Amino acid sequence: MRIDAHQHFWQLSNPFCDWPTPAEKKIHADFGPGDLEALLLANAIDGTVLVQAAPSIAETLYLLDIAEQTPFVKGVVGWIDFESVSAVSDLEALAGRPLLRGIRPMLQSISDPAWMLSPAFDGIYKRLAALGLAFDALILPAHLPHLRELAERYPDLSIIVDHGAKPAIRNGMSGFNDWATGMQSLARHANVSCKVSGLLTEAAPGAGLSDLRSWLEHLYVAFGPGRLLWGSDWPVVLMEADYTRWLSICEEWLADKPAVARAQIFGAAACRIYGLVKMVRQDERIHATGDGQHGAH
Repeated sequence: MRIDAHQHFWQLSNPFCDWPTPAEKKIHADFGPGDLEALLLANAIDGTVLVQAAPSIAETLYLLDIAEQTPFVKGVVGWIDFESVSAVSDLEALAGRPLLRGIRPMLQSISDPAWMLSPAFDGIYKRLAALGLAFDALILPAHLPHLRELAERYPDLSIIVDHGAKPAIRNGMSGFNDWATGMQSLARHANVSCKVSGLLTEAAPGAGLSDLRSWLEHLYVAFGPGRLLWGSDWPVVLMEADYTRWLSICEEWLADKPAVARAQIFGAAACRIYGLVKMVRQDERIHATGDGQHGAH
């Protein structure tokens, strides 16, 4: 099964939708299941992980509602306010929705790169681990040492680095060594995995595989294919290329890798790490028996 482990939906009229703004004119529009389904079919993608884009529980509930009516969405990564006194109870309430597979605080937008290490969040991390939910880390390279410390503190917590930690590929190789060292150190922790997503929008306009290969190869060596999850970052990817181009770049990169490695990166790792296997089997059973209701999209 081929899984896109990172995609978004949004509707600009929703009160919690404050991004994208008109400045992101290529993606300043509504995007929903009906806009993505044909792309998945054309590219032989069987399912997706739908990821939050706003710091809002209301948005998470909106995404869960969509997911429950959209067969190709196999899991949702939502949001809670870590600083709220109700954070743990909010998490437990959301976890009552089986398609919730992770939580993502928007770390890249928080000024203190060590914010994630607050002792006040101890109960949240422990509950995430107990519930079998992932911690999606939307980080920049400056966060890497702090995320490594988090991985050390909570070895039972599944941590997934989004977008390869968003290195500044557009600046050439100037930042490569520091990023590579940080990622290698982080990857030594078996509870950390990484998404091969969002890298094209970190590169210069018109970038191709030749511009990305060194960064991609480092992720492959550091994490191994069993801890890499391919994702489109659609529709954000549309700021630089279409869905098929990003997928084609990654397929070309992996063409000389073993088939088992390609299978891991393009779906098996996401199913295992996010715990999608149960969801996928349940979905297949529902469709085989004709049970359940799914809206048109």
